[in-house]
Amino acid sequence: MIDSKIMETTKSILKEFGNTYFSDKGTLKRNKVIEDLDAYTPMLMKALLANQLIHDTYTESVVIDDKSVEIFKLNQFIEMFTYKEYWQDSYTKFENKIGLTAGGKFIDETADVVLDFPFKDTVLKAGMTKEDQKDADEPFLHETIAKSEIDQLLEPKIFVNATKYDQENLDGISTDNFDDENLIIKGNNLVVLNSLQRIYAGKVKLIYIDVPFNTNSDNFPYNDDFNHSTWLTFMKNRLEIAWKILADNGSIFVHADDNEIHYLKVLMDNIVGREHFKNMISVKMAEASGVKMSHVKKRFLKQKESILFYTKNNDGFNPIKRNKDTWDEEYNKYFEGLTYADKQQWDKLSLQKDHSLELSNTIDSLFKNVNEISTSQAYKKSKSNLTFEKWRQENSWRIFRTAASSSVKKLADEKKKRNNQLFFSVVSKRDNKLYLVKSDYSETSKSPRVQILFANDYLKEYVTDFWDDISTTGLESEGNVDFKNGKKPETLIGRIIKFASNDKDIILDFFGGSGTTAATAHKLGRRWISIEQLNNQVDLQKNRLANVISGSDRNGISKDVNWQGGGSFVYAELMEKNQGYLKDVQQAETTKQLEDVVNLMIEGGADFDFRVDVEKVLQDPEYQAMSLADKKQLIVKVIDKNQLYYAYSDMEDRDVQELMSESDIAFNKSFYGERDL
Repeated sequence: MIDSKIMETTKSILKEFGNTYFSDKGTLKRNKVIEDLDAYTPMLMKALLANQLIHDTYTESVVIDDKSVEIFKLNQFIEMFTYKEYWQDSYTKFENKIGLTAGGKFIDETADVVLDFPFKDTVLKAGMTKEDQKDADEPFLHETIAKSEIDQLLEPKIFVNATKYDQENLDGISTDNFDDENLIIKGNNLVVLNSLQRIYAGKVKLIYIDVPFNTNSDNFPYNDDFNHSTWLTFMKNRLEIAWKILADNGSIFVHADDNEIHYLKVLMDNIVGREHFKNMISVKMAEASGVKMSHVKKRFLKQKESILFYTKNNDGFNPIKRNKDTWDEEYNKYFEGLTYADKQQWDKLSLQKDHSLELSNTIDSLFKNVNEISTSQAYKKSKSNLTFEKWRQENSWRIFRTAASSSVKKLADEKKKRNNQLFFSVVSKRDNKLYLVKSDYSETSKSPRVQILFANDYLKEYVTDFWDDISTTGLESEGNVDFKNGKKPETLIGRIIKFASNDKDIILDFFGGSGTTAATAHKLGRRWISIEQLNNQVDLQKNRLANVISGSDRNGISKDVNWQGGGSFVYAELMEKNQGYLKDVQQAETTKQLEDVVNLMIEGGADFDFRVDVEKVLQDPEYQAMSLADKKQLIVKVIDKNQLYYAYSDMEDRDVQELMSESDIAFNKSFYGERDL
């Protein structure tokens, strides 16, 4: 037991340094003390060794080359700061402050801005397994680990319970082989990402993540009650490894709301480089109605969320068009007698580079026997059951208007002398472009309405960085799985996937949720990886993707892509080590149950933090006087976070192999490319 008199003496000496070693609340900054002791900071060492009690207790005289030398027993002295009260949360020069700084100076002192925050030099574990967990029950939501303490945490891990799902095995069948299949992985996403790096680094074309919004809300399945700095650390750790996994021509889309989006932008600029930023997309996510109306006198109503879009290079994407909001009433003429096949041929021929006279004649033949009537006349003749607006949309390929053009008139004037059709084509020698014209124009007009423009070419527009055309309501059962909060529409994810990837590309979502990204990627012919740690959401994903494979999922984008089912995926989970003990601690409902768990951990050889003697902690009167919640929190903290899951290198240990099936062992060797031949 540490001598309390020495600790009190040390504290009184440290107080002489003002706020250097104590927070504004009077809490000792133990890690700051340890850092300065490790650095043998002259002023601190001089003050400590000047005290007789400390000098006599922690120095020892040794003889070197016939000379007596005093040695300060630094390690023993530091132990005093690692036993009682255990650890401070901050490993940086700030304690509870966050700000934009450059070179240690705040932005009012410099024009160069970077994001600086507590915990930024640590790893935030943030694990959870239940939707209804609150702060006190989170196993280690706000747990930070200094980088110097990390050895096995981010090593590749063992996977167990590998199960393959396909049309013949919708309930899943155990597999011992991995052949680049689609993946659902259960486990802490930071740990999983580092395991995937060994296999997928530089291979993932697109990452989409819908991150915890940090809104102090309890209705989102991930606990959103992060404090600001730990949320940033949580994201920093994961974005750093995600960027490494991304292909050289890959992109990442990060979905967040106003609460953190601007800090997230600065964070990502620092991690990946500001030059890789492309857009901040605004997405309309709600209507101005309902509960939101109660805030109408306090602020503008919130309707949007944002998606940050970064890419590694400028290789190019697949531009997307959408229907305009309203019909341009100038498109009021209809080609009677024009077949869809004729229009398709016009579209194909008009795009050819060589617009010869022969090609022009071919096109003229397509329009030789067509007539022009108004759209209202055509609608009446069709006797369609559709509304006029819907009918116009479906017939936009043969609805047109005329546009004025002096240059096209000159071309038409020449051809009109030898062609008496009402509609014919002309070719511009200047740009070799093909135009369709209506020949009954006034020849005396300098710029008559002569050029034909088809409605289906002009009633669409390119998608910009403002998306207000995607329905975000009624999604609770999309994918045939019930999930009320936070679900994003397949149409939204589909737009991103179609824009930033191609057939067979790998899509990654490490906040997998209810499986929207995986389901959408599957239907669009992409390969995918989905990571999730919440039990209920993992179950939702497996059920949803089984529905996709069977073809029973007929909503979302299924109709648009004519989805009929097919494909497969593999489910696997990280092999728990200390993670299992964490669950037991969390589920203890009485002090007796907690004591039984801790004793089992001690007997079973659980891995504890090397700085803590757990048996002494249990005997400590201060610990015994704690509430159950505080005891659980402390035990969680002393569990070694490096040993949450078994590392792949542990498979060489026979004791570990005895915990695994032969199928598990074979699957891991196959996954990591080391299968026995």
